[in-house]
Amino acid sequence: MQLTWHGHSTWHVDAGGTSMLIDPFFDNPKTETDPASLEPDYVLLTHGHYDHIAHVGEFLDATIVGTPELTAYVADEYDLADEATVGFNLGGTVELGDAFVTFHRADHTNGINMEYDLDAGMPGGFIISDTKPTQVADADSTTFYHAGDTALMTEMRDVIAPYLEPDAAALPAGDHFTMGPMQAAIAADWLGVDYAIPMHYDTFPPIEIDTDDFVREVRATASDAEAVVLEGDETFEL
Repeated sequence: MQLTWHGHSTWHVDAGGTSMLIDPFFDNPKTETDPASLEPDYVLLTHGHYDHIAHVGEFLDATIVGTPELTAYVADEYDLADEATVGFNLGGTVELGDAFVTFHRADHTNGINMEYDLDAGMPGGFIISDTKPTQVADADSTTFYHAGDTALMTEMRDVIAPYLEPDAAALPAGDHFTMGPMQAAIAADWLGVDYAIPMHYDTFPPIEIDTDDFVREVRATASDAEAVVLEGDETFEL
């Protein structure tokens, strides 16, 4: 599985040849990627805030995936056919090409800022695996968790870690609007991941951080997680 971070919460995931783009927002200082250069099969949206859906209109040839409320908004906004979207909800797993994607809640807000506030359903995160999740542990599976914009929550320890078994997690670490380095490090420990990758930082002044703090906090948990700080547009092979 190839994981490419395009800054903020924008990730390109290649799982067995299935191409997924998560939270397309390319107006951030960490990326030089032209959205037109990407051709994902699916675009996954964790929630409806502008800095997560700003460039969804660049990818209308892809299938748009998210809550039913958010995919309905995108379909209406861009006049898409019903089959151009996949709306699913918390706890659900859908098969997207060669990947299985499970939607789990994130502790955050989810209004779409328009002339009026539009409820986009519950915000969430995606657990992407090359095998279907079961209660039987599968040491051969490869699983990536994009936590969305979230606070620290015990579901990471009690549900996601034991039953969805992520190997790597992209965790918001910019503080102010999400977890900061300390809580993100605790999340990595609770999740039992091999690799913890910070995201959602340095885009705006309120979320500027020193990533060395994240590395130190991960080490301070004494977990087995390795902190991996990526450059913008860098790819990590999982």
